[in-house]
Amino acid sequence: MSFNIQANSTEREVKVYSGRHYNTDRGVYKKFAEETGIKVRLIEAAGISLIERLKREGKNSQADLILLVDAARITNASKAGLLQSIQSEALENFVPTGLKDKNKEWYALTRRVRVMVANPKVVDVSKIKDYTDLADPSLKGKVCLRNRKSPYNQSLVANQIVNKGNLETKSWLNGMISNVSKPFFPGDIAIIRAVAKKKCGVGIVNHYYVARMLAGVNGRRDALYAQRTSVITPNPAHVNISAGGVAKYAKNKSEAIQLLEYLASPSGSKGLAAPTFEHPLKEVNQNPIVQNFGKFSPDKVTVEELGINNSLAIKLMRDAGWD
Repeated sequence: MSFNIQANSTEREVKVYSGRHYNTDRGVYKKFAEETGIKVRLIEAAGISLIERLKREGKNSQADLILLVDAARITNASKAGLLQSIQSEALENFVPTGLKDKNKEWYALTRRVRVMVANPKVVDVSKIKDYTDLADPSLKGKVCLRNRKSPYNQSLVANQIVNKGNLETKSWLNGMISNVSKPFFPGDIAIIRAVAKKKCGVGIVNHYYVARMLAGVNGRRDALYAQRTSVITPNPAHVNISAGGVAKYAKNKSEAIQLLEYLASPSGSKGLAAPTFEHPLKEVNQNPIVQNFGKFSPDKVTVEELGINNSLAIKLMRDAGWD
């Protein structure tokens, strides 16, 4: 299956509003521009900022393609009427079931696994296999978590609601939050550092944060911190995404669809995911660092289900005292 490439006029362009913040993405855009003659104009900002900007701009928005990280963000953009339904046989073929919108408003581009990172000198790593194990009373004061605002954590809780039901999820949340070494952290990297420094024993993070630290992307000190930790990948695991959709008022709709097709293609998805240590749509990242985290099987929860349960997840988190 190939995507449509219509190379000719250099005047063709596509404006991208992106919540992905990786310089390596620019290499993929450059390759697309070289192959199609379509210039990519990029605006990067935090996901929430982009959504608010799109709402504020309305019909005057210059956005053609919107890229966001996390299931909650992309589904919220859809609910807010910021995306439009598109027809693309290529996207339907490239993107696996469960990782795309039934109304054809958005499609996943890369995958991220929510893992646990633990310090073997603080906790018994052999007794931690799943997210639910973090509610065990033996971990009192040893669990560290990112704050409730994190869309990654909201999606994890939504995932548990689908898998386990409300009552079991409430029980897990109450137990885990009672084990938390407070305060809650602002980001995943801060959690990995805290675990390494024995400020807590185990935390929940996206796998690629650990991989980037181990690879030295954040500098030598962070690489040493990450080396003190063990990555535990639940099986099956909760898998999140980065995704893209064509903006509701896209002025360059055909070019936006072409770029989205390019990014979701096997080579495009790998181009985005490989240097950031994420997983492409249909393969696993071949970097030895990621391979070292062990194999994983995604659970059966769809991205759409994560979005549907986002509001309930936030409520249950709040009720449990997850600040």
